[in-house]
Amino acid sequence: MTGDQHDQPHVVAVSRDDEHRFSKPVVDEVRLVAGWGVDGDAHAGTTVQHRSRVARDPSQPNLRQVHLVHAELFDELAPTGHHVEPGELGENVTTRGVDLLALPVGTVLRLGADASVQVTGLRNPCQQINDHDPGLLKQVLGRAEDGSVERRGGVMGVVLTGGVVRAGDRITVELPVGERQPLQPV
Repeated sequence: MTGDQHDQPHVVAVSRDDEHRFSKPVVDEVRLVAGWGVDGDAHAGTTVQHRSRVARDPSQPNLRQVHLVHAELFDELAPTGHHVEPGELGENVTTRGVDLLALPVGTVLRLGADASVQVTGLRNPCQQINDHDPGLLKQVLGRAEDGSVERRGGVMGVVLTGGVVRAGDRITVELPVGERQPLQPV
């Protein structure tokens, strides 16, 4: 990547796992499938795949087909003693240059040449983060100055347009028209 490309929003890494494990191994590329998710990933499907959600109601639509985390979070965590690499928080796409947590519901992220993901909400950080790295949960789940809950574990989305996504791919952000709704946990 040239210096100019590093200044542009881009994909840092892509990850997938065909089993339900917390972290996902980084791979060279992932194929996003419209209405399904990441081909070959345990969380892909039209209905909810997250185990605790399946137990409650397996017919719920899958609003968590793709998990995205901003690499800037890893930069912020490093001084706290938590060294996090792409895929370790279970994300499928690690980004740089997009303030994912500030995006409104319905934002479309165009990834590379063909793929697009519509942001549905925030990932709700859970105890598995502490199981992975003790003390990390309080770094990604806390309270803002106004007392509201701050969730910094990335965003979830659904695949609108399929395509192959690789590290280095450019990301284009398309904000929704009309009134913008802040992200809530999904």
